[in-house]
Parts: sequence; structure tokens; C-alpha cells
Amino acid sequence: MEKPRRAFVFPGQGSQSVGMGKALAQSFAEARDVFGEVDEALAQNLSRLMFEGPEPDLGMTENTQPALMAVSMAVLRVLEKQGGITPEKSCVFVAGHSLGEYSALTAAGAFDLATCARLLRLRGRAMQDAAPGGSGAMAAILGLDLDDVQAVVDAVAGQGLCQIANDNSPGQVVIVGARAAVDAAMTLAAEKGAKKSILLAVSVPAHSAMMEPAARAMREALERVEIMAPRPLLVANVSAQSVSDPDAIRDLLVAQVTGRVRWRESVLWMRDQGIGAMTEIGSGKVLSGLIRRIDRDIAVDSVDTPEQIEAFLKTLE
Repeated sequence: MEKPRRAFVFPGQGSQSVGMGKALAQSFAEARDVFGEVDEALAQNLSRLMFEGPEPDLGMTENTQPALMAVSMAVLRVLEKQGGITPEKSCVFVAGHSLGEYSALTAAGAFDLATCARLLRLRGRAMQDAAPGGSGAMAAILGLDLDDVQAVVDAVAGQGLCQIANDNSPGQVVIVGARAAVDAAMTLAAEKGAKKSILLAVSVPAHSAMMEPAARAMREALERVEIMAPRPLLVANVSAQSVSDPDAIRDLLVAQVTGRVRWRESVLWMRDQGIGAMTEIGSGKVLSGLIRRIDRDIAVDSVDTPEQIEAFLKTLE
């Protein structure tokens, strides 16, 4: 039987956990090399924080973003060393959720590991600085479709900024904005039939207009970075389709800071291009769960631990 066309996908914030990457580092020298390169690029022992915590420090956006990228790149480095698996040879598209888009671009050779680590450190700090002191909030609305959540957001517009941050899957839409407006939207969503509304424990109101100062900071940073055409193609968060032009990628990364993560549409677009399998590269299984809810006919696997790496390599034999 012919193997399905595949995409590699990379997780975003919320997939972190203390201990992530530790088994990889204990089992594979190439994983230890990745963590060492990231530590050196950031002049910080980030790998110790990943392996040992404490959790509140790992959960700080400026640490979470490069840490998740480091685990994804460590997995990829091991796959290449142990099985000759590279994105260019083994998949048709790469995509990532929010910060995972930077992981995807690094995997596809658009920029190197150290550059990505420094960009994500800057991105995390800029996002934190853009909304200090808990001035915003994010909430997951479960059980309503995108149009219904958009109607709720529109209805509370008079109470402050509120917009859709992530269209994750059918029945899971994340909203973001001023705390009063988000609270009002959660109440209204319940009245409209939402199964549940969950205030998220995040340190920044990502993917909202409140992040405009961070978008400007990323524009300045990205203008100083050479971006190569990714191979394979990137499926971008804010366009939900493929892109290869470096200047367009730079613009999309800036737009992503304040714009919607169109994950559901991205998965459906890849499916419509003939992708029948998606592999989540890195910490956790968040994206795998979302993909299953979007289309159960897509074959999904997660590659994070040494055991999962061994199993994944066997599927490709």
C-alpha cells in the first residue's frame, strides 16, 4: 500500500511540562547537542529549567517559547541521526501552532537553531512587555462553532477589546482581549449553548491587538534576520495556506503576533492538498488531539519520547 502524504506539525504554548526533553537528552547525544546549542544561544541554562523546573519559571512566555522549540528540534535531530528522516525528504508541508511556526521554519531550513532561539526569546519578552500586570485574558470556548463565537465577540464589543485568537478545532475557539470583555463573552457564550468556557492560565493575551507593540518589535528583529525559502513549504497560521517567499514569511510572522491562528483551516487545507498523515514533533499531544477532532480520517502520531521515536521510525520502514 502506498504511504500517505505527510505533514510535520509543531506544538505551541500550553504543550510544555517540567521534564520535557529530559529522556531525549539521556538517550541521545544529538539531542543533548541541540539543548546545548540553545543554552549557548540564550546564555542561559534553559535545558535545566526544562528538565527540573520550577514550573512557574518554565511557564514564563520568554522561557516557554524557546524551550518548546528546543524539544521539537531535538526530536528532529534524533530522527535524522537514527533514521535519516528530514522534513525535506519525509513530508510535504510543515506547520506550527503560534510559536510552533518558528519551529516549523527552523525544521525547514528557513533559519538556524540559534537564530530561532533568540527570536523566540525576544518574542516572548516583547509579548510579556506589551501587556504587563495581567491586563488581558484568554478563554477557550467549547461547544460553539466559529461563527457563533464571532457573534458573541461582536456582541460584547462595547465592553472592551475582544477577538478570536485561535480557531483550533470544531467546538474549540479561543478568545482574547480585555478581562471585562472576555468575562462578558464567557457569560454570553454559556447563554448561547457553549458546553464550557475556560479562562486560560496564560501570562499574555496573545494574538490580539494588545500585542501591537510586540508586533513592531518582531518586525524590527525579523528585518535583521536572513530568511531562506523553507523546504518543504510552510503552511502559515494567519493565511492557512502554503508560503515559500522569505519576504512574505517575514510579513506573516509579524501579522501572527496580533492575528488569528487559523489552525482548523490549516489542517483542512493540507488535507485538501492530499495530506493523509500528520506527525506532531515535540512536547505533548495537543495538536494531535485537535487534528483528530478536525478530521478523523487523517492518520496522526506524536513523536516526543525515545519510545515514540522508535515506534515512528518503524512505521516509515
